[in-house]
Amino acid sequence: MDRYIKIAVALIILPMLAACRKEVCYDHYPTMDVSFTWEREWERDYGKYHLDSWDEGYFGDTYDGFRPDVPEWVNMVRYFEDARPQEHFLSPDGGRLMLSSGKTTSMLLYNGDTEYIILSDMASQYEARASATQRSRSSISYVAERHPGARTTNPPDKLFSAYIEHAPQVANHELKPLPVKMQPLVYTYVITYEFEYGLQHVALARGALGGMAESVYLRDGRTSEETAIILFDCDIADGYCRTQVRSFGIPGFPDEYYGRAENDPGGRTYTLNLEVMLKNGKLHEFNFDITDQMTRQPRGGVIKIDGLRIEDEENLNESGFSVDVDDWGDHQDIDLPVGV
Repeated sequence: MDRYIKIAVALIILPMLAACRKEVCYDHYPTMDVSFTWEREWERDYGKYHLDSWDEGYFGDTYDGFRPDVPEWVNMVRYFEDARPQEHFLSPDGGRLMLSSGKTTSMLLYNGDTEYIILSDMASQYEARASATQRSRSSISYVAERHPGARTTNPPDKLFSAYIEHAPQVANHELKPLPVKMQPLVYTYVITYEFEYGLQHVALARGALGGMAESVYLRDGRTSEETAIILFDCDIADGYCRTQVRSFGIPGFPDEYYGRAENDPGGRTYTLNLEVMLKNGKLHEFNFDITDQMTRQPRGGVIKIDGLRIEDEENLNESGFSVDVDDWGDHQDIDLPVGV
């Protein structure tokens, strides 16, 4: 009798061992081995060829020095035909991801370590988009008048994304590789204001860039038609004020911009502001139409303003005024990111 019991137990156990041999079954779940490559571009070349003529001495860094760092972590959103999306968190190096039951139709991936970005409509892979947090400033009337209704924002954080339209199907006990290329959705404009005289009178400097895209769609990198005014601070150096302004790029890209002639900005206007606080406490404002400089720079690039002056008379009666940074500061509305 014991012999028959042993045979029966063996017949039950052997198929289980055979079925679960593959990498100890991955806990019986289908598993993806996700790996990332990061496209760390800070500007796209549409005919300006900045890399070919880059002046490291002028910009204070190499071209590669402006590339964004790899983010700290990645969100993966899995979409289904008849269920709510599911969210997973991954290392920037990737890793193994055990999947629950249900047929995944598509996947959206983006880095989640952002502070100045608002995510919205994440339940739909077609409408999921990012915009920057709001920031207000009363002293930009020139820029605001040229972009009526535009929201004033912080520069957005670095943002990468990838979209997999047809998600690979993985069977139970299967380990399937999933290579993912993460591409930037936020680009950098290196802005330099050159002074031919008077920068010694400046204590603080800040600016605004008007006419830029208000948001970007995570699925395909398309920017919205709505515009925003990006507010930023500037560093003061010997002879110039300089800053790096992150942006989603120009509105309505890529559909409208691609293929335009070099001297055709497409009917849009782009404006730039510089506001400085002098050492005597007075404010001085400069405003520029930079539409010609934005041509062929839809996503990142170099903007240069030269010939600026502040005459000595403007800083008369300098009394050692201590600039109050709180009075100089902007009002910021920090919105919490919207989850899936």
